[in-house]
Amino acid sequence: MGIGAVGFALTVAACGGSGGSEAAPEGQETPAAEQGQDPAAGGAAAEGEQPAAPEPDLEGIPDVVADVNGTEITKDEFTGVYESQFQQMAMQSQASGQEVDQDKLKSDTLDSLIGVELLEQEATDRGIEVDDSQVDEALTETAETNQMSADDFLAAMEQQGMPEEEVREQLTSQETVGKLVEDENGGFEASEEELQEAYDQAKSQQEQMAQQPQQGQQAQQPQEMPPFEDMKPQLEDQVTQQKEAEATDALATELREEADVTTNL
Repeated sequence: MGIGAVGFALTVAACGGSGGSEAAPEGQETPAAEQGQDPAAGGAAAEGEQPAAPEPDLEGIPDVVADVNGTEITKDEFTGVYESQFQQMAMQSQASGQEVDQDKLKSDTLDSLIGVELLEQEATDRGIEVDDSQVDEALTETAETNQMSADDFLAAMEQQGMPEEEVREQLTSQETVGKLVEDENGGFEASEEELQEAYDQAKSQQEQMAQQPQQGQQAQQPQEMPPFEDMKPQLEDQVTQQKEAEATDALATELREEADVTTNL
């Protein structure tokens, strides 16, 4: 799990769905007795019945989960991000049917939060700042990514327990770290070979997904991929964002080697 996955996870859960947090991931195993079934009845769930949704385990989280160069990462900061990441992981388990490894997810979440804190500290040391207009622009872009207006996006995030002030704080962090990574590495570009490789990979993944349907669904013929030339702008965004993410993780790792970090989780 990279820095961006935890630090800047501003997406609307189950966007366009009907309350994804209430439905259990498809394929999630739950004891028959907990589902109200007769264990002797072969374990088959009634048609349309969903297993209980898994819950994040927050038992024993300390008030201060880490200290990074004298700055504390608190329990509230950790649990807010962890619950969001757990929800996304639980949704992803629909396809695999595997339970979320919460111990690993906690460790990954903490490492990423430490990385974000180190990057923000480094940006401060270099005098890197963002203004309100840049945050507003980032908010608009993020809302468009979720196919919403900025106001609708903020309302949706509020329903998920993240008020506007917190959304703007995350966007500020996102833009600050982005400027830091650009200051460190310059811009990122994608070569023709990298674009072709990304296109071939996307095409292969689409074919594999069509051949491995989720439970209760039949295999379907894969949809035809748009031509390479038509997808170039999207592929370029994908490749450059991947390069930026890798550079961000690398810088965070470098900063941690010289940092004074204490973890309590």
